[in-house]
Amino acid sequence: QVQLVESGGGSVQTGGPLTLSCVVSGSRFSMDTMTWYRQPPGKQREYVAAIGSGGSKNYADSVKGRFTVSSDNAKKTMYLQMTNLKPEDTAVYYCYADRVVNVEGDTVTFWGQGTQVTVSS
Repeated sequence: QVQLVESGGGSVQTGGPLTLSCVVSGSRFSMDTMTWYRQPPGKQREYVAAIGSGGSKNYADSVKGRFTVSSDNAKKTMYLQMTNLKPEDTAVYYCYADRVVNVEGDTVTFWGQGTQVTVSS
């Protein structure tokens, strides 16, 4: 059974750094794309950043220049290095992964349980 487990969340003051990790377990195959989402209090879940199996990266405008997504394929782990954190970054951060399973392009998708990040002013 494939599981995604996030860690590294916590409380930090404005301007501080934090690094999140997402470990994939139970899968014989590497994921095609891994993505970070977040859900601020009282708001809908939103896209943060993604990394493809080839190393391509993409970021939401709100985090560009402050957050860096990376992965270690050998460890089946994705990271999110967050710097210059702002109160509006406060959210539950979720890890998402998907993998194409056939030539028709069908995919399987997985979500982690989330990790809380709180930024205080």
